[in-house]
Amino acid sequence: MKVEMIMPQMGESITEGTILKWLKKEGDVVEKDELILEISTDKVDSEIPTPVPGKLFKILAQEGDVVEVGKPIAIIETEGQVKESASERPKMAEAASASETETTEQVKADAPEVPATKIGKRKGKRFYSPVVMNIARENNISMDELERIEGSGLDGRVTKKDVLKYMEAKKSPESAAAYQAPSKVAFDKNAVEIIPMDNMRKRIAEHMVHSKHTSAHVSLYTEADMQNVANIIERNKTAFKKREGFSLTYTPFIVEATVKALKEFPLLNASIDGDNIVVKKFYNIGIAVALENGLIVPNIFEADTKNLIGLARSLHDIAWRARSKKLLPDEIQNGTFSISNFGVFGTVIGYPIINQPQVAILGVGAVKKRPVVINDAIAIRPIMYLSLTIDHRLIDGAMGSQFLERVREYLESYDPNMVV
Repeated sequence: MKVEMIMPQMGESITEGTILKWLKKEGDVVEKDELILEISTDKVDSEIPTPVPGKLFKILAQEGDVVEVGKPIAIIETEGQVKESASERPKMAEAASASETETTEQVKADAPEVPATKIGKRKGKRFYSPVVMNIARENNISMDELERIEGSGLDGRVTKKDVLKYMEAKKSPESAAAYQAPSKVAFDKNAVEIIPMDNMRKRIAEHMVHSKHTSAHVSLYTEADMQNVANIIERNKTAFKKREGFSLTYTPFIVEATVKALKEFPLLNASIDGDNIVVKKFYNIGIAVALENGLIVPNIFEADTKNLIGLARSLHDIAWRARSKKLLPDEIQNGTFSISNFGVFGTVIGYPIINQPQVAILGVGAVKKRPVVINDAIAIRPIMYLSLTIDHRLIDGAMGSQFLERVREYLESYDPNMVV
């Protein structure tokens, strides 16, 4: 029998996804739960497993296509009945089973191929999905016009949204002019490299620009003496790594100190909704994780309920799953405050952009040994710069400064003999 694999529900607010890459090709045999493709949404990129074992009979959605949740993206040919219940299906890739009477002709009807002669021959190597070709044929869009449409899909491919946007723009001569092929610039083509933005980089760009347009950004910074925390790490590092399987770092101490300070300054754990201030009574701390092609901010939910070891475990878990594309979309939503630890790359200080709709973000620099004055004497201590970017619509400089100093005080007040 043939089973439809549908675009999975990637989160409560997700209505569509982009096919990034098929990991299997038509005709390949797949096992149940074997990774079959990569999907991107405006929240997260995820690797999706196949819902049933069998053979990848037909791919209905091509790389770069934007597909609504619940729509079929592939057909898997499997032997016998599929008897698993909905609760047994993978959460990230539920599939709707096709009836036994479904025919190949019915499958083709969902994604008919359009003869190129209807709209002209393809001139270059640019790929157009059947959906795009259908829309072009039905609306008398020539191949020359298609070639001029700017694609937002993978590797610049034209998606359904791109074509619909182009059709809307054609109604206005001024808007349509924006889609004309750009004039040539005289330069050596070998002197530049054109790299199309991938989906994640586009989303980061949109999110950052949106944040700057939304919030009145103001930045503050202080420096923290990390000697006590450094002593704790040194005393516990061998036993901790042997027990937990990963190294103890400064970050869980920073998260714990931040949560304590947020409880004293609740407006920094809030958001703005029109003319209302929404103060959160829970503490979901977003941690910026650098990926190969961008950045993602998964949350440690209810961070105030975890001790130092629990925070360390959560940090290790979300960082590993973020880099392995194992995060769930809901894990990067509903954060209340974020921390960006650029110090792991050696950067001493920076001023991160607020993660909307939050009203503040803490920047963490590298811990560096520096000469400092302590009790009128010069000593060498591990010093870390902390920066705080606040939304001045809600947080004034005085409150932001007090919060930042409170974080510093908590970090400096750890017992150096503490056992972790």
